[in-house]
Amino acid sequence: MSVHLKNFINVTRLNKPIGFLLLFWPCSWGLSLANYFQKDINAFIYYLILFFLGSVFMRSAGCIVNDIVDEKIDKKVFRTKHRPIASGSLNKFLAWIYVLILCFLAFLVLIQFNFLTICLGIFSMIFAFSYPFMKRFTYWPQLFLGFTFNWGIIMAWASITNEISYLPILLYIGAIFWTLGYDTIYGIQDISDDEVIGVRSTAIKFKNNLTLFVGVCYLISSIILLFVMISLKINYSLIFILAYMFTLFYQIKIFKTRKPSDCLGAFKLNNFSGFFVFAALFLINFEL
Repeated sequence: MSVHLKNFINVTRLNKPIGFLLLFWPCSWGLSLANYFQKDINAFIYYLILFFLGSVFMRSAGCIVNDIVDEKIDKKVFRTKHRPIASGSLNKFLAWIYVLILCFLAFLVLIQFNFLTICLGIFSMIFAFSYPFMKRFTYWPQLFLGFTFNWGIIMAWASITNEISYLPILLYIGAIFWTLGYDTIYGIQDISDDEVIGVRSTAIKFKNNLTLFVGVCYLISSIILLFVMISLKINYSLIFILAYMFTLFYQIKIFKTRKPSDCLGAFKLNNFSGFFVFAALFLINFEL
């Protein structure tokens, strides 16, 4: 593997698919919810592919921007000091070229949607490119990540229905609390380094009550998602929402040790959490 390809894969985290999958699952939730009302499986599959590609492109671009902004911080954190930009193996000019190419590809995907979805996509850039700076000014960067990572619910709904309604907004709020919980778990890995260099996070803010904070976030998310499901229709798909809830509260059991490896393992379980919600919302489209 060439050095350039290796750097590109590392800086975009393509070797760690959990990132773009956590961006994609909420999109799949919004699409499944919309398809329940519209019943257009061909449009559903087409948009599902587009949102997957968009998630990969935007997550990759976001990782590079984050590493450019955090270059000096990453050098001081054990977990991130070997990243391509922080270590000096990738210069920032080339990194910006990668960002522009990825954003262009994401734009090509975006213009396949209706005008409302395009506008929502452009608006999301406010969240996407302000998020890397939040850890410098607030203890709530995880909340801004929740706004950013779950905006796909609103976009996906609009892509099929060409409108905005209360149900996708409710689903969006539930997803924000999900992200607030899992990214707090992720942030536990860096608490000691972050406190020394002055970076802020919910993991630091609630470090004496982490189990309670994450538990409350996951409980709120579970209640909201359960309400959304019940307001639509109850069938065997409800089992997957219960599976979602199980994965969340099992994470709390795992991360209590605060060992970085355990926290990372708990965080990665959210790939299954996202899939279970997708399965639940997708299956309500069928009479079971």
